[in-house]
Amino acid sequence: MQRLALFDLDNTLVNLDEAFQVWAGEFAEQHDLEHEATDWLLSLDRAGYPHREVFFSKVRDRFAVPEPVDELWSRYRERMPYLVHCQPEVMDGLSRLRASGWKVAIVTNGTADNQLGKIQRTGLAEAVDAYALSGLEGIRKPDIGLFEVAAKRCGVVLADGGWMVGDHLVADIGGGHAAGLRTIWVDRGTWPDHDHDADYVVTDVLQALEILHAEQ
Repeated sequence: MQRLALFDLDNTLVNLDEAFQVWAGEFAEQHDLEHEATDWLLSLDRAGYPHREVFFSKVRDRFAVPEPVDELWSRYRERMPYLVHCQPEVMDGLSRLRASGWKVAIVTNGTADNQLGKIQRTGLAEAVDAYALSGLEGIRKPDIGLFEVAAKRCGVVLADGGWMVGDHLVADIGGGHAAGLRTIWVDRGTWPDHDHDADYVVTDVLQALEILHAEQ
């Protein structure tokens, strides 16, 4: 199997949940909302409204904020790249993989401006060989087409195998498996009692990196 490692972005290489919590506090303060508003925003996010146009429609209705949904959504996308961070240990792990001959890429769903902003602001753009964003390619995981784009940009063929690391059982693990990749699931406790076919289960990406290093 070739040394190809594909990684999800949000809640895999970067901690989106942590950044979202900071954003929620900022939003409540900017709109003079009660402290409970932050908890409500976090609960709404956890309740399964990751599509931010739907999310902000509910936020606008709840708090009667004057800005239209599109503007709230746009401001969120502009702000999030400044709130996410990639741990130095993760950056070092990616560097070690590449130094030992691995091709490394990011495969992520999301709008182009938001995801590209995160990749660039965190320094991940320089830490990987390539990236494939659904907002740019018009293909979303679990469609294997997005994995194929990433592999091609790494100069390899997806059919020769590799690894996919991510936190989403359908988009990352299911998609990676369908693409013929071995998979490492970053289990953040958001999929209780769900069956999976991941080759390994870890609690953070650092553990996943150690597994890949051991494959050398």
